[in-house]
Amino acid sequence: MTSKLFCALLTAVTLWSHSLAADGLSDEERRMAEWIDAHAEDAIALLEETVNIGSGTMNHEGVRAVGVVMRRELDALGLETEWIEMPPDMNRAGHLFGRKDGNGKKILMIGHLDTVFEADDAFQSFVRDGDTAMGPGVDDMKSGNVVIVYALKALKEIGALDDIPIVVAYTGDEEKTGSPLEIARRDLIEAGKWADVALGFEGAIHYDGQDWATIARRSSSSWTLEVEGKQAHSSGIFSEDVGAGAIFEAARILNAFYDEVRGEEHLTFNAGNIQGGTDVEYDASVNRGRTFGKTNVVPRKVIVHGGIRTISADQLAHAKQKMQAVVARSHPLTSATISFRDSYPPMKPTAGNERLQLAFSDINEALGRGPMPALDPSLRGAADISFVAPYADSLAGLGAIGKGGHSPNESLDLTTMPLAIKRAAILIHRLSIEGQP
Repeated sequence: MTSKLFCALLTAVTLWSHSLAADGLSDEERRMAEWIDAHAEDAIALLEETVNIGSGTMNHEGVRAVGVVMRRELDALGLETEWIEMPPDMNRAGHLFGRKDGNGKKILMIGHLDTVFEADDAFQSFVRDGDTAMGPGVDDMKSGNVVIVYALKALKEIGALDDIPIVVAYTGDEEKTGSPLEIARRDLIEAGKWADVALGFEGAIHYDGQDWATIARRSSSSWTLEVEGKQAHSSGIFSEDVGAGAIFEAARILNAFYDEVRGEEHLTFNAGNIQGGTDVEYDASVNRGRTFGKTNVVPRKVIVHGGIRTISADQLAHAKQKMQAVVARSHPLTSATISFRDSYPPMKPTAGNERLQLAFSDINEALGRGPMPALDPSLRGAADISFVAPYADSLAGLGAIGKGGHSPNESLDLTTMPLAIKRAAILIHRLSIEGQP
C-alpha cells in the first residue's frame, strides 16, 4: 500500500470516528437529542393546547383555531406561513402551509389539523395520567403536528435549519376530504412535486416488541350500490310478474363480491351501511338514512354504501371491473348500478421509500430501539402522504406511539414524544448533509 493511499484511508477513518460516536450519533445529533429531552414537557404543553381545541373536520372554527396555534409556532421558526382557504361550496376550513428556502434535499413534512371528533362529541379534552394522555386527536394526529415543530426547533438549536429547504403542510380535512380532490389536494400535490423527500407524521407503529417503518399505504375509495326491484304484494315474489325484489338482488351482489372479488393480497372492501325497503332515503355526506318497508311488500329499493382499499391503482381498477361485472348480472325484474368515489390514492412501496426506511432504522438502532422493518401496508389506513408519494421518496409513521385512534379511548404514550422528535430531527439532518463534501 502506498503512503499516499494509507494517509487517505487514515484520514477517512479519523473523520468517520469523529462524526459518529460509539452509539451511532454524531456530536450534533447528540446535542439535538439532549435539547429534545430537556424540552419534552414544552412539547407536551403544546400538544395539550391543541388537543383542547376541538377540531372535527366540519368544525371549521376549531380547525382554523388549531391552525392559528401551529402558525404561531412555524412563524417563530422563521417559516413563511400561509392559510389556504377552500372555496365556500367545498365546506372545508382550509390548510396551513409553512415554507423556507435552503440548499440541498427538499423536505416536505405532512400533518393535519382536523380530527374525527365533531363539536357535538363528548370526547373533547386533554387528560393526563402520568405518562399517558387521552384526548381527541392526541394520537391522530396532534402529537405528530407537535413532533414536526419540535424536530425543526432541534435543528434550529444546532444551527442546521437555515440551510434546509422545508415545506410544512397541515391539511384541514384529512379525516373527511373535501371535493373535488383536484382542489382539496392541489397545494399538497404541488409541494410533493417540489420535494425530494416527503415525511408523514401520523402515529408510529409498535407491536410485538418491535418498531415498524411505513413505506406503503393502501388507497381509500368508496362505492355506492343502488338496486331497484318491482314493488308488489309479497305473495307474488319470485313469480315471472314480480321477480326477486331489490333486497334479494342486493344480497346476491354482496355475496358475489365476497365469493368472486375477495382474495387478492392487500385488497379489502367493506359494506358499511345498507338501507332497503319500499321507501329509502340516504345521505352519504353524513352516512345516515331512513327506510320504510313491510313484510308483505316486495321491496323496491336498496342503497349500500361501502369502502374499498388497494395497494396500487391497477389493483383498484381491476377490483372495480370485477365488482361492475357482478352488478351487471341481475335477478329477474331487478336492476342495479354501482358508482365509485376515490378519496386517497395508494402509496406504493418503492426503492426510494425503502432507502428511507433503512436510514430510519439505523437511527432507531442508534437510539437504542432496535431495527425497524417495513410494515405490512394492510395494517395502516390511508393518509395524505399518498397524494405526494408518486413524486417524492416517502416515509410515513414518524409520529409518537398511541392507540385507540378514532375512538373515545384514544391515547398517547407521552414517553415516545421525545423519541419521535429525535428520530425525525436526526433523519432530516442526515438527509440534509447527504452528498456534502
